[in-house]
Amino acid sequence: MATILFEEIVFGPIRSRRLGSSLGINLLPRHGKWCNFDCIYCECGWNKDGLKDKTLPTLDEVREALERRLNELKAEGTHIDTITFSGNGEPTAHPDFAAIIDHTVELRDRLYPEAVISVLSNASNLHKPAVCEALKKVNNPILKVDGCTESFVNDINKPAPGYSLERTLNNLESFHGDFILQTMFLKGEIDGRPLDSTEASEVAGWQAIVRRLRPREIMMYTIDRETPMSGLRKVTIEEMEAIAAPLREEGFQIQIRG
Repeated sequence: MATILFEEIVFGPIRSRRLGSSLGINLLPRHGKWCNFDCIYCECGWNKDGLKDKTLPTLDEVREALERRLNELKAEGTHIDTITFSGNGEPTAHPDFAAIIDHTVELRDRLYPEAVISVLSNASNLHKPAVCEALKKVNNPILKVDGCTESFVNDINKPAPGYSLERTLNNLESFHGDFILQTMFLKGEIDGRPLDSTEASEVAGWQAIVRRLRPREIMMYTIDRETPMSGLRKVTIEEMEAIAAPLREEGFQIQIRG
């Protein structure tokens, strides 16, 4: 597959289907992938194929690159909606993640106060106090839960040993709903078994997680690009709307992207 890797520390702004005009920050290697998940749908490809570069940008390099780009955009009069941590893997894996967030908040407040700060994370490092507290400082902690059982998460996300869905859910409860829940919906087969986010028990389990965590917003989406695992299929907007309908009736704010 044609992988998508971000070869700069700061890139864009790009037009995001979920976040608008987004200035991206990649805290991971520029020419490789660094993640404790190995999601079957990841646009960056498989972890094993992204090992040629293991160099992380330093705290100072991130700050300098962001300050330089924000000043350039300000001089151009370019609007950005969000400064978004995403990139080539899991941003909270960077050892200086908490300090980088502090610097980013300071730069945003000084140079682009109208922009919000977003972090796209798989929520696997919330058991680390510094990571959890840093995520609570940003406007949009966008935290992933793709399944309602350990077995489904193992199939779709392939987390590194030691991951626990229940521990992750317990840690998400500490946000008291002040976060955005992100979930991928897809269909396919894995090891000859059907994999279907729209199957009745998966839907019921996911809806129960939503009611337990009560996030301020939910992002439901499906595959949009080529995936490392072949044979995966999109879930339709109509299917996601049907899954979302009872939750919307209960007052949950839900954004759906096909």
